[in-house]
Amino acid sequence: MRAHVPPARLRHGACDDGHEHALLGLVANTYKLTRGYRFELFYWDYAVGIVLTALFYALTLGTLCTGFTGGSSGAGFLANVADADAINIVYALIAGVIFNIANLLLVAAIEMAGLAIAFPLAIGIALVIGVVLSYAIEPRGNPLVLACGVGLAIVAVIFDGKAYGALKAGTSSSVSRKSIIVCIVSGVLMGSFAPFVTRALTVGHTLGPYSVAVFYTIGALLSCFVVNVYFMKHPLVGEPIDFSGFRAARPVDHLFGVLGGFVWGTGTVFNFVAAGFLGVAISYAIGQAAPMVAAIWGVAVWKEFRGAPSRAWMYLALMFAAYAAALAVLAGAYGSV
Repeated sequence: MRAHVPPARLRHGACDDGHEHALLGLVANTYKLTRGYRFELFYWDYAVGIVLTALFYALTLGTLCTGFTGGSSGAGFLANVADADAINIVYALIAGVIFNIANLLLVAAIEMAGLAIAFPLAIGIALVIGVVLSYAIEPRGNPLVLACGVGLAIVAVIFDGKAYGALKAGTSSSVSRKSIIVCIVSGVLMGSFAPFVTRALTVGHTLGPYSVAVFYTIGALLSCFVVNVYFMKHPLVGEPIDFSGFRAARPVDHLFGVLGGFVWGTGTVFNFVAAGFLGVAISYAIGQAAPMVAAIWGVAVWKEFRGAPSRAWMYLALMFAAYAAALAVLAGAYGSV
């Protein structure tokens, strides 16, 4: 991990300050492969990539393996969409819009407040809200065991933030009220999309997980034309940007963006598939292990902790231990009703 990157709204290289956590672990590894490509512009390629990925799985696994498609009809993707209640399609679209806004705000919050503050605050709030609201709609699993698992996951997120914070020990920084508000709003929104997914998967003529993923990602992409454009023109940090950089980017940079969308989309699709077996509350909580994967890449591939103080390594070890315990407890929540 290199030294703290000064606030310059998501310029290339900003992900070295921990932004990989905002995009489900591995996505920002593809961003790091780009050259001089602003993150806001990379995000357009990423958004297209997640839709293409969801459609790919829906038209292959979601069509051919009907036993795993879910939905009230148990049919393939197209038949499931035709049979589903229109309101469930709307719920899936809304979930994607909410997630996309939360995701963009989280990246901005990390840039404004630093990962050590923004990430534990936003993801901690999201974990509690997402699990509680999803469980209220679909009470699957032992609530006490689930609560213990969520608690351990929150502890792991806190240790993760402390590990990255220890890398910047000794640097002077101040956290504004505005940045804390952005963190809180991001966390509330990040947790609020889960009950919409739960509703689409469980009530009435339901969507299957592959169908939910398609409309969820379409909602995320469509919201970019409002939300991402707004943040390009009115960034919370740094200078505005236009689409000239998008047109000037190398074809391989666009490819890396789509590849990032494929990585995230694959994780999301199978998280929804798992929700069909375990319930959204458990699946959502387990999905928050993404920072652990990001930390592994940060340590092993990007050498972010090279020369880090012993305190940072201690927090990192505690993070891995807490996440491992959280995953074990959450896995046991399903079978201990």
